[in-house]
Amino acid sequence: MCGTVGVRELRQNLSKYLDRVKAGEDLVVTEHGREVARLVPLGADAYADLAAQFGASVPVEPLEAIAARLSPPRAAAGTTDAYLAEAREDRAR
Repeated sequence: MCGTVGVRELRQNLSKYLDRVKAGEDLVVTEHGREVARLVPLGADAYADLAAQFGASVPVEPLEAIAARLSPPRAAAGTTDAYLAEAREDRAR
């Protein structure tokens, strides 16, 4: 279940809206009619549901551990033209 609340209304009645979120409701916060934030209940299931809704995944380990396994990007030598030429060579292989 997903509700919508304006920033002013949220600020004036924060406890009421936090109670709704604690009860399992997602809330979209709007400012001048534009979505600016989403309040979701704390817990793995809420994040998994949100990730599934947007086609993402939830990390199963700390992000620092994931980042440590990534190789640093290769630095292209010289100019943008050299970088583009190198990138084209990589694609041709």
